[in-house]
Parts: sequence; C-alpha cells; structure tokens
Amino acid sequence: MKHIIKAFKIICFIIFVWFVMHSAYIISDGLSDTEAKADVAVILGNKVNKDGTLSERLEKRLETGVQLYQNQRIKKIIVSGGLGKEGFYEGSKMKDYLITKNIPSSAIIVDNKGDNTRLTVENTLEIQKKYPFKSIIVVSQYFHVTRTKKLFKNKGFENVNSVSPRYFEWRDLYSILREFPAYYTQ
Repeated sequence: MKHIIKAFKIICFIIFVWFVMHSAYIISDGLSDTEAKADVAVILGNKVNKDGTLSERLEKRLETGVQLYQNQRIKKIIVSGGLGKEGFYEGSKMKDYLITKNIPSSAIIVDNKGDNTRLTVENTLEIQKKYPFKSIIVVSQYFHVTRTKKLFKNKGFENVNSVSPRYFEWRDLYSILREFPAYYTQ
C-alpha cells in the first residue's frame, strides 16, 4: 500500500509540474506579439449581453482587431462566434461594432457558426476557399490563443500568429485551468 501511495504522490507531482510549465508557456505565448503582418485576423467570439451590448472581454478583442487593421497589419477581419443563449449571433454583433469603428463592411467576413474554437478553425478554413489567404493572426484572450494556433496547425495551416488584448479578469484563473486539458483533448 505504501508503494501505491508513493507512486500516486509522484504522479500528482509530475502532473502539477506539467501543468505549471504548460501554463507558463501558454501565458508567455499568449502575451507575445511578434508584430507580424497577415492577410486576415480571426477574432473569436465571446458573450453578447442580454441587452445586445458586447461583453467587455469581446469588446477588447474587437479593439485589438481594429488596431491591427488601422496599423495595416491585416487586410481583412473574420469575426467568428455562434448564437449565444442571450439570442444574438456573436459574429453579426461583432461586425456591427467594427463598422462603428470605421472598419469597412467589405473588410469584414462573418462566421455565425463558430460555436467553439474547433468550429471557428474549421469554418475559417472553409472561408479560405472563397477568400484565399495565406496568413492569419488569431485574436482572443492570452490563455486561449496557443490552443487556437495549435488547432490551425493541426489542420495544415502553418502561417498563424496571435495578438491578445491587454485585458485581465479574475476568471482568467479558471480559464487557464480549463486550457490545460482542452489543449490536449481538442
């Protein structure tokens, strides 16, 4: 029995060290900006409030996309999100916001079926058939971009970078915990 308890403790320690190293990597990667240019930015959706306004987290992602466009680091923006429980299509609300920030409608591509990260990646690659692009900048929270880039690369799309808004919440701690298993299972 002692050997089983000792083995269990060793396994727990290894998982803990693995989690810490993984989290340090995704945080570092997520907060890095190589200043790369790309053909498109893919902005991942987030909550739209019951009154139709954007959550602060989503607004910060969109502001990041606006900066990328204004700084001529991208040519087009893909906004991807699903139908939220509040009754709004995230992609459409995101486009409306971008238009108020003087992003031309012709530069915005809407994906209203990006209900999760995997679907956003798949839908973006379908969009690529109509709008051939060779490079992407993923825009999402810092803890989320590493997994998103990995999903693109797993689908054979290699030229992918990321930029994250400098926006932090207490719930990020939960999100970092969630990203650990999600990274390896998605």
